[in-house]
Amino acid sequence: MDRLAVTALLRRLHEAQNIFYGGGGEGELRQLLTEDIVWTVPGDNAIAGIYRGVGEVLAYFRRRRDLADATFRLQQQDLLSGDGDHVAALVDGTATIGGKEARWSTVGLYKIREDRIAACWLLPLDADEFNSVWSM
Repeated sequence: MDRLAVTALLRRLHEAQNIFYGGGGEGELRQLLTEDIVWTVPGDNAIAGIYRGVGEVLAYFRRRRDLADATFRLQQQDLLSGDGDHVAALVDGTATIGGKEARWSTVGLYKIREDRIAACWLLPLDADEFNSVWSM
């Protein structure tokens, strides 16, 4: 996959997520996801699970937005892409949850299909920290 195209797609995804997490609509975000998307979040916390289909994934996004009281923000740091349909993005997250400001880093491993996100496997760099943040 072309690095410039992947970079633009993930920039659009993270911008649409930030708008949504800040209380905006889901229209742009929905357009970037395939109908059969699978989003996997590891851990022992309030958001862990495997979400199948665009409806479940958007419900998961709403849960994160609600838990963070619309303070959740993503900041893409770096990108690793190759010739295939998978790309990895290092992303930092911040939110105020339960009155406490939190920061964490993850790698999102994305599967791209027809210029949309078909799957994501979220990989926290510090699993204990990630579980702590999302267990508040």
